[in-house]
Amino acid sequence: MAQITFTDHDGGERTVEAREGQTVMEVAIANDVPGIEAECGGGCSCATCHVYVDEAWSEVVGGPTPMEEDMLDFAFDVRPSSRLSCQIKITSALDGLKVTTPQRQG
Repeated sequence: MAQITFTDHDGGERTVEAREGQTVMEVAIANDVPGIEAECGGGCSCATCHVYVDEAWSEVVGGPTPMEEDMLDFAFDVRPSSRLSCQIKITSALDGLKVTTPQRQG
């Protein structure tokens, strides 16, 4: 199990348990994390699960794939730390991961 901390755009935090193999988006939906809409259900075909990865975790999480970068074009307020949470798979190395949801989804 890994713990993931979600911070909303107002600074509210929620830490939840995640199983290896899940995506950050699946964890957010299962735990009713506000700010994650996930309209496509995790198919990397929308930008409604956009998150900002905490700077301390950027190397561990890695960067977006070219397909993910294309979808991020539709996201609101894209930053260098932007990722689609449906594309971040939970591993033991992500225990303690911190992500922030944007003010609104794309």
